[in-house]
Amino acid sequence: MAVDQVDELSGEARGERMRRWRLVLGGDEADGTGCALGGQDAAMDGALTALYGRGDKKEGRGRDRSAGLGASAPSVARWLGDIRTYFPSSVVQVMQRDAIDRLGLSALLLEPEMLEAVDADVHLVGTLLSLNKAMPETTKETARAVVRKVVEDLEKRLATRTRATLTGALDRSARINRPRHHDIDWNRTIAANLKNYLPEYRTVVPERLIGYGRASQSVKKEVILCIDQSGSMAASVVYASVFGAVLASMRSIDTRLVVFDTAVVDLTDQLDDPVDVLFGTQLGGGTDINRALAYCQSQITRPAETVVVLISDLYEGGIRNEMLKRVAAMKASGVQFVTLLALSDEGAPAYDREHAAALAALGAPAFACTPDLFPEVMAAAIEKRPLPIPDAGIPPNGRP
Repeated sequence: MAVDQVDELSGEARGERMRRWRLVLGGDEADGTGCALGGQDAAMDGALTALYGRGDKKEGRGRDRSAGLGASAPSVARWLGDIRTYFPSSVVQVMQRDAIDRLGLSALLLEPEMLEAVDADVHLVGTLLSLNKAMPETTKETARAVVRKVVEDLEKRLATRTRATLTGALDRSARINRPRHHDIDWNRTIAANLKNYLPEYRTVVPERLIGYGRASQSVKKEVILCIDQSGSMAASVVYASVFGAVLASMRSIDTRLVVFDTAVVDLTDQLDDPVDVLFGTQLGGGTDINRALAYCQSQITRPAETVVVLISDLYEGGIRNEMLKRVAAMKASGVQFVTLLALSDEGAPAYDREHAAALAALGAPAFACTPDLFPEVMAAAIEKRPLPIPDAGIPPNGRP
């Protein structure tokens, strides 16, 4: 709605609409609202101006909201307190990310007092991990506490549904032909015996029973999570580490977690604590997918019972043709190969479309996956059925 359309409103509604436009437009001479702010509204405007007012004039947006956060931790800490007072948590986290990006505040996150003041989320964890090597010892314990809180919150959100979904998939993948009554898969049994339909009795005579086996320690799947730790994959690294810990807690799944840039690091022995996994990563650097897949391929002992999940934006710095040959060889041996461009709530990042198309042509279409969808993707891979690929993924014909 244009500002002049506000004239069609009246009374309290018109005043509220003008107030909102004033907060959006910033109060310069050309904002056209003629609205003055006071009290809490003025404080909210100050918090917004401190973040979004700097640099606007330089970028040609016609405004110069000149306040800023400055370079000191105390002023930033006060600002963090203000935005938590005036805005809901979801908005606070967006503003924190914008402050880090727009105002170069990453260095301040190396101070314990600053870490204690921020509202932690997946994106902040990614920033902390990228700063890990530069982090002073006095800050590391606080940083680990911040990361642990985010990880524990994610585990509470994701673990129960993941275990339930995958336990069902493991049971179904172990089907037997002489099931007990309560293990009969009636849908498949009826479909397999339709030829035995008796019209006079209006029933099917089930000569062949199909049932669910019950996943046990002797019925295992092997899952290898192969995670690109380049800087653009920060959120994916966080979610994948949490999921890796959840999968490792299931007796019926042997889980291996591998991270890579131009080197390959196996963090499987740290899967009992995803915080240790995260601090074992090193965000940034180059990418050698071929080398990572070569290592994963060397760890496969039962191809027909193995799921390999590559999480990467596919910008390969290694040998492209060798990478594709490895994927083809794994699939030919019976491995279920899953390619995720991202494992986050943000959709597909920038990615190498040529490589995505080539993988799709091999039967491994690349797509972005949300954390909520990931259990369903893994269940489908375990049961060797088509993956639930979102519409935004690379279609099976390989055309981006």
